[in-house]
Amino acid sequence: METNERRHGPEQTMRALVQHSHRGPKDLRLSTARRRPAPGPGEYLIRVGAAGINFADVMQARGAYGGGPRAPYTAGFEAAGEIVGIGAEVAHPLPLGSHVVGTGPGAFAQYMTAPAAQVLPVPSGWTDAEALGMVLNWATALAALKPLGGVEAGEAVLVHAAAGGVGQAAVRLARHYGARVVATASPAKHDVVKALGADEVLDGARPDLAAETIRLTGGVDLVLESVGQATFPASLAVAKPFLGRVVVFGAASGDADLNTHDLVFRHQVQVKGLHIGALAAEAPALYRTVLTEIEALIADGVYPPGTPRVHPLAEGPRALLDLEAGRTSGKHALDPWR
Repeated sequence: METNERRHGPEQTMRALVQHSHRGPKDLRLSTARRRPAPGPGEYLIRVGAAGINFADVMQARGAYGGGPRAPYTAGFEAAGEIVGIGAEVAHPLPLGSHVVGTGPGAFAQYMTAPAAQVLPVPSGWTDAEALGMVLNWATALAALKPLGGVEAGEAVLVHAAAGGVGQAAVRLARHYGARVVATASPAKHDVVKALGADEVLDGARPDLAAETIRLTGGVDLVLESVGQATFPASLAVAKPFLGRVVVFGAASGDADLNTHDLVFRHQVQVKGLHIGALAAEAPALYRTVLTEIEALIADGVYPPGTPRVHPLAEGPRALLDLEAGRTSGKHALDPWR
């Protein structure tokens, strides 16, 4: 293994947030002596500069994330930082010292490993924190809109949870591709979403959400569904029969049910599932087209540097509890060196 240890010292332990149960973020605790990981085949070892906070972290903390780790485990799975080690079998590796953003297990720590094929260089002039979301929030939003959602100029798109990390990216991108955007968010976050370019912003909890969306649009061409139980019935109801698409990539309010009777007799729509990690693993060529498009969006100024709120590592449990309770807006991150 190649390393860059001289710059950072020979220590083999590190600070990390460890999830000790599946009872939620309250059992996420700071450890100052967690063993530093080593890169396996096809992996980089990354000195983490900033780790992204995502709702999937909450789901993992409650044991509700499909294929998630068993407690105890080092939490987090998104980070940006410096390559300080390169495992075997990395084709055309980036040089040691390069800053990259990617996903991998144990991101809420000073060091993590990440598959080399699933990282992107941090854009020139950007900090690690500003690059967070590139291969997760923005990649999910782009995949949902383009290769899966097939969005076209002039179409109507409904974006749920539009004040969150994926939601904000989705609003920006949908507007860039010429779509009319109806977004949902809690009332306190409406101004944030309107500033992103949404044509209409509705309270996702309103009981007449489906009726109001249809009144505004006549039916939507594409729904980006990440809330689940609380909004899924409305998502099915507002999608245009036969031509409407519903891309599902989350269930923050709990899982929703869908059966064949619904699809045949009530909602004749196209429903597609999306997990960005599964897309990378199962359709790597398609995933690379998404990453290539993201690089073009950055070069064209459509995708600006992120502005996450960065917390010290020890504040991770509180930040996750706030996210779970809907008290956050936009991207939040952790600095493992603070």
